[in-house]
Amino acid sequence: MIHPGGIDHIVLRVRDAGAMASFYIEVLGCTLERRRDDIGLVQLRAGRSLIDLVPVDGTLGRQGGAAPGAEGRNLDHFCLRVDPFDGEAIRAFLAERGCEPGEEVMRFGAEGEGPSIYVRDPEGNTVELKGPAA
Repeated sequence: MIHPGGIDHIVLRVRDAGAMASFYIEVLGCTLERRRDDIGLVQLRAGRSLIDLVPVDGTLGRQGGAAPGAEGRNLDHFCLRVDPFDGEAIRAFLAERGCEPGEEVMRFGAEGEGPSIYVRDPEGNTVELKGPAA
């Protein structure tokens, strides 16, 4: 029997690993877990999960398809659980850093219905920032 306990990691194919790492570290608060420049891999820590960045021109990246773009995504969105969640403060923080956060709305997630804000990373991936169930 399989019992999922959460998201272990996601992998994003990227054009500019530096800009993407900066966004996830400086804007969304992730930390650098490790780099494998020999194969083209940057791993960022997001709580108990990892976000892997794979440059499309690196060893791993050349094994996949085209670079991400408006018509070529390999991911609709992913969600980071944020605690504490202060929607107004989060939206202001994102705007101060040049991001265009979406409105705070209630959405259903792993813990139930709760507040949520969408934002796009530098390469157009949608990231959902999710608060606790109401």
